[in-house]
Amino acid sequence: MKTKIILSTLLMLTFWCNAQTTDSALKEVQKIIEASNKTFSDFTNKNDGSIVARYTDDACLFPPNGEPKCGAKQIDSFFRGGPQVHVIFTIQNLYGDPKTAVTEESFYEMTDMNGKKLDDGKVIVIWKKTKEGWKMHRDMFSSNHPAKQG
Repeated sequence: MKTKIILSTLLMLTFWCNAQTTDSALKEVQKIIEASNKTFSDFTNKNDGSIVARYTDDACLFPPNGEPKCGAKQIDSFFRGGPQVHVIFTIQNLYGDPKTAVTEESFYEMTDMNGKKLDDGKVIVIWKKTKEGWKMHRDMFSSNHPAKQG
């Protein structure tokens, strides 16, 4: 009986230590993603295609009310010529394997360059670790408001 208690305790400690390591590693990845999210608007507003470097080579963007945009050319085409906006992302959840891929669940608020609120909604991004660092692999977002008819 004493052996079972000791083994159970050791097993529980092993799981607890492993969970702590994972939490710490995910927190590091979250810091990287938060830094990327802070400058996302800066790259889209440049309107020079530099936003594409934030995505994997085989990335797909899933915008609301439209077809998926896959690959650098289509993703660049989606962002190029868009309005100048500022977007703030607030991460709600981050989970996955901090060594290979994680999923980000966030809320966003979009304003014009004068701070007037244009939209708010939700985002799910699958981030993939590449040789160049963490990049967006799948990016899906939608507004919290009905599509405007017109």
